Amino acid sequence: MQLHFEKDELNLLADILLQEAGRMSSRPDSAEASHSAICPNVPGIDTLLDKILARDLRLDTDELEQLADLLSAERRTLAGREGSGDSHTTELQHRRVLLDRLLERVNEACVMF
Repeated sequence: MQLHFEKDELNLLADILLQEAGRMSSRPDSAEASHSAICPNVPGIDTLLDKILARDLRLDTDELEQLADLLSAERRTLAGREGSGDSHTTELQHRRVLLDRLLERVNEACVMF
């Protein structure tokens, strides 16, 4: 099965991976520690990021599972932000829709392996 994403989905995925790579490289503080409890550091995040930035979606099973875990954690984080009454609800809703599409495709690819 080939994995295909739209441009805006790829951009969101790259943004999520960049954020996670930044969290991993910086010293954890209280906010990052709470995120780490939700989403433990994903090994190989740099490899995933390099592939996504190169638009190379030939991912192995482990990479797909890591991506699914990372997207699920981002979805939970986003749901918490939406529930807290964040002032950027339209932007958050758009991000959630894209994230749901990404997660659906990645989960489908995981099942196909």
